[in-house]
Amino acid sequence: MDDKTENILKGLKTAIEAELTGYQFYRNAAKSTEDSKGKETFLRMAEEEMNHFNELRRQYKSVAEKGDYDFSKKLGKTDHGNADNPIFSKEIKARIKESHFEVSVLTIGMKLELDAMKFYQSCADGAQSEEERQFYAELAEWEQGHYQAFDRELAALKEEYYQANNFIPM
Repeated sequence: MDDKTENILKGLKTAIEAELTGYQFYRNAAKSTEDSKGKETFLRMAEEEMNHFNELRRQYKSVAEKGDYDFSKKLGKTDHGNADNPIFSKEIKARIKESHFEVSVLTIGMKLELDAMKFYQSCADGAQSEEERQFYAELAEWEQGHYQAFDRELAALKEEYYQANNFIPM
C-alpha cells in the first residue's frame, strides 16, 4: 500500500471515530434530557452522525480494497431546515436554572461539530480530485449546520441561564 492510500485511510479512520463519538454523544443526550423537543432533535442528530459513519466506513472499505474512493453513491442532502428551529422547547426557559445538562450539551456539541467541520474542511482543501473535495466539503457543510444550530440555541439561552444561576462572566 502506498503512502497516499495510507494517508487517506488514516484520515477516514479519524473521521469514522469522530462520527461514532458524535453518535454516542447525541444518543446519550437524547436519553438524558427532560426536554421532549431536545430529545427528538438529539435523536435526529444521532441518526445523521450514524449516516456519516456508515458512508465513511463504506469509503474506507473502498480505499482499502481498491485504492480509491467510491463516489457512485452520493451523500444526499441533510435537512438543514431544522437547523433554523430551536433545539429545545419553549418550556426550557421556565426551568432554565436547572438546565445545566442541556447547556452543557450545547457547549460540548458545538466543540464536537466545530472540530469535525475544521477536519473535513482540511480534507477538502487537501483533496486530490474535485469529487473528493466535494465529498469532504459536503461533510463540512453538514457539521457547520449542526454548529450553527447549537450556537443560535446557546445564544438564546445563555443570558437567562447566567442570570438564573448568578453566574457573572469575568
